[in-house]
Amino acid sequence: MTPKSTLILFIDDDPTPIARLSAPVTFELDTTRLVDGKHTLRIVSQDPGGKEGLRIIPFEVRNGPAIAVEGIKEDAVVNGVLPLMINAYGKGDAKNFIITGSETPQSIPYWIFILVIGLVAWSIYFLITSNAVTLTAPTKP
Repeated sequence: MTPKSTLILFIDDDPTPIARLSAPVTFELDTTRLVDGKHTLRIVSQDPGGKEGLRIIPFEVRNGPAIAVEGIKEDAVVNGVLPLMINAYGKGDAKNFIITGSETPQSIPYWIFILVIGLVAWSIYFLITSNAVTLTAPTKP
């Protein structure tokens, strides 16, 4: 049997590995044990000769309830009083989907108002011009 490389997996800067495996391997990373936020998966490989390789993979965990905020964007410059709408909703689990509160109400985008005003203005213009054409049509003697 040929000697295989060893894979040692670490999360963030923890000195204790979460797994020590022989390559090749299929591995399931359970993110439910990690806090929400940015993390790194550090993989150290050791070949039978003792040489080491390193791969660092940054990732973000979001297991907790999602938080939606309407009324302010990231890195915004603001002043005065800000009306905010904040919603938090969980995904449930793999068997049940929680429908209550899973949709965040949002304000109507400004382009919808512009579209409605344009449609109303075009409709009024069309009615005026079509009536003007029928009123000025010549009649037979």
